[in-house]
Amino acid sequence: QVQLVESGGGSVQAGGSLRLSCAASGRTFSSNTMGWFRQAPGKEREFVATINWSSSGTYYSDSVKGRFTISRENAKNTVYLQMNSLKPEDTAVYYCAASSFLRQTSTTEGAYNYWGQGTQVTVSS
Repeated sequence: QVQLVESGGGSVQAGGSLRLSCAASGRTFSSNTMGWFRQAPGKEREFVATINWSSSGTYYSDSVKGRFTISRENAKNTVYLQMNSLKPEDTAVYYCAASSFLRQTSTTEGAYNYWGQGTQVTVSS
């Protein structure tokens, strides 16, 4: 019933910026908690950012705080991740995720039950 499609990944130099988009289908999008996770080569998938149902609450991992911004436009069924001051350590596949049962922000992977296919972000030095 819910489909998530990410876009906007690519290759940039350190210090550059990218904006990831996540287009969501389904009538429940506006009431769902959303999040971004990433997985670097050879590493576990890790939390990046989350946003609550009304955009009144956001939370970020310490590694991206101050550089990344999560936002949503419910009328467009879209969630964004603006990534500034990118570092080589940000290189990973980035995944958009949605929860069908939660409205608050969550850093826990298990809180999300819908996932996008992932989009590659590569940052070179």
